[in-house]
Amino acid sequence: MRLVLMLAVLLLALASARADDADTLNVDGTVYRLDGVDAPELDQYCVDHGGAYPCGLFAVEAVQEFIANRRVVCRDLGPDPEFPRRRIGNCAVGGVDLQHWLVRRGWAVNVDPLGRFADDEREARERPLSIWRGCFVAPHDFRQGRKVSAILLGASCPPDARAKLFTDYALKPPGCDIKGKYVFRARLTGHRGVYHVPGCGSYRRTINPHRWFCSERDAVAAGFRRSLTCWLR
Repeated sequence: MRLVLMLAVLLLALASARADDADTLNVDGTVYRLDGVDAPELDQYCVDHGGAYPCGLFAVEAVQEFIANRRVVCRDLGPDPEFPRRRIGNCAVGGVDLQHWLVRRGWAVNVDPLGRFADDEREARERPLSIWRGCFVAPHDFRQGRKVSAILLGASCPPDARAKLFTDYALKPPGCDIKGKYVFRARLTGHRGVYHVPGCGSYRRTINPHRWFCSERDAVAAGFRRSLTCWLR
């Protein structure tokens, strides 16, 4: 019995890390955004063989499979300037640097100003792997909703790629029920858009959301503010 309990405690300790998205990890209750890399958002789509696919979901599934039940160790680099309750971290899984792994496998792009992951990105692009096989836009362009100005990346971009990468009605990832809309009035307060949670008056009226979020924390981190009707409910 004692051995069973010890094994249960060990499994809980090993399973204490999860990927909220491909570049955001929850490790023992602390949320880390991986330093120097940027991965597709959960509701982001890429194009391959002419069709759109949920590359954001594929990316987080790849990370979660890589983590499995192995120990994740993160070096805390301080608060995230975009979301102070989240930390910036360099994380390793079983002694393997997760940032290098993500970019080398083609599930994230290098955004480090010193180019720490530039060689990894070049390898993924030349092979090509994962999102580099087809067509995609950089995650920061997707977050900003830059349908017209975003640079198309990848080995093969069909003529209608931009329309497929920025659909007017974002497809809902499983378990992500919060609707986000890019609206001009939100920019007046320094936000990218407004989000609506289930149960507030504007939720049902928001027919064609531009984004889907799994939590209010994710919506705030993406630069969205809560709809006034949600505050008044």
